Order: sequence, then structure tokens, then C-alpha cells
Amino acid sequence: MSTPSKTLQQVEDTLSTIIDNLIDSQDGFQKIGDELKDEDLRLYFLAESLTRAQFRGELETVLHQEGVHDIEEHGTANGTVLRIWAELKSKLGGGDHTLLETAEQAEDAAKDAYEEALATELPLPIREILFKQALHVQNSHDYVKAVRDSRK
Repeated sequence: MSTPSKTLQQVEDTLSTIIDNLIDSQDGFQKIGDELKDEDLRLYFLAESLTRAQFRGELETVLHQEGVHDIEEHGTANGTVLRIWAELKSKLGGGDHTLLETAEQAEDAAKDAYEEALATELPLPIREILFKQALHVQNSHDYVKAVRDSRK
């Protein structure tokens, strides 16, 4: 059985990784949303950016309740590369399909982060939050992929 401090460290590490991915998602959805030509898609992406901010807030609240007050927020290197790549594609005349490809790649990374988090030993209330968020991320991924595929 793990000690309380080891469990807290595992929770902190796991949630920090998810928070970093949510920072990437929030920023990526906002930036891609700003570039999309299709108004309905633009609104979806901007709303999804806000949802990712809400998810991040939920996890930060959990960490605060667990006694973690200094939460470093910086995103991931992969997320930074994808955002730069999306901006470059947009500036080079890539249309909505190209931006949707980038968004789908970012959603793959988010899905993977949640899968890894849910594979770790975490307290049930935290697992429930992560499971709910992971389900939303999966549904968002599927939507973005379907829209992308419909615009080939």
C-alpha cells in the first residue's frame, strides 16, 4: 500500500500532466477557432477552448484541496509545436481541412494523456473527474475527425 505522501505526489504528477495538456488544448482550440472560415466550426472550437479551461479549473481545485498550492502551468513541448505548425499552415494558405488535421493530432495527444492518467492508481473521486473529462475529449476528437474527413 502506498504512503499518503507517495499517493499525493502521484496525484500531483498525474494531474499536472493533464493540466499541461489542457493548457495546450485550450490555447490550440482558441487559435484554430480564430483561423477557421466556417462560422459553426469557429464557434465550436471557441466553446471547446472554454470547456478545456473549465476542466483545468476543476483539476486545479482538486490539487488545491489536496494541499498543492503552487501549480506550474506551462503546457507541453508537443503542444507548442502543434500550435506553431497550425499557425504556419494557416499563414501559408491552409484552409479549414488543414487546421482540422492539426486539431485532430492535438486531440490524439489529449486522449493519450487521459488514458495514461486513468491507468495510474488514483483516488476514486479524482478518477471520476478524469473519466468524465476523458469521455468529453474522446467525443470532441471524434467530432473533429468526422468534420475533417467530411471536408477532404
